Amino acid sequence: MWTRTVNGRALNFYLAGINNQNFLMRDKETGTWWQQITGKAIYGPLQGAALELVLSDELTFGEWRTESPSGQVLAPVAKYTKEYDSNWEPDVAKLPVVISFPNTELKSRDVVIGLAIDGSARAYPWETFVKQSPVLDRVNGTPLLIVLGPDGKSFRAFVARIEGHDAEFFLQSAPQPWSMLDTLTNSQWNFQGCATSGPAQGKCLARVPALKDYWFDWRNYHPDTTVYKH
Repeated sequence: MWTRTVNGRALNFYLAGINNQNFLMRDKETGTWWQQITGKAIYGPLQGAALELVLSDELTFGEWRTESPSGQVLAPVAKYTKEYDSNWEPDVAKLPVVISFPNTELKSRDVVIGLAIDGSARAYPWETFVKQSPVLDRVNGTPLLIVLGPDGKSFRAFVARIEGHDAEFFLQSAPQPWSMLDTLTNSQWNFQGCATSGPAQGKCLARVPALKDYWFDWRNYHPDTTVYKH
């Protein structure tokens, strides 16, 4: 998710096309073309500009509703209901890819979690992540915690530091309600990255933007990315 303000000017965007199965936007004010995955202006009067990244989640509706019971949901536009594709993701997954990276260890359609820290990008294969969660890693010197939610589908990434000190986290064993424990303060933490009990109660970990994407797309726009290995 990106802001739509550049140099203090609000822009309005619309779908202009698809490039390598990635959304291309165009703003109505200047006619500049923007790449969805990078937020960068690639052609037009604002070429070289970049939108500011806004932290967002990729959650199941059930998980989101649990955390935000009074939240609002964007409703479908009634007159276009018949045009919505309920099977969009499986259909897209069957499409051939225009670009590929045959000499890499992942297949083009492998799903990864991608993130970047101060210019250093890393991809976490989804299958590896699900089996190992929570994943503790370090990218560009920053300790990271990437964790699968209670629903087994949602995920979030955090900086694994408590009050400036690096910390490790592990899932608390069932039958306890879903929670993590840290090895630094032995506090309990929820999926929102906030301590619910223990010495750290009331504190929350810093979030890290992360994107669930196909390998070919992430690799195309992050050519220097590394791949997480357990």
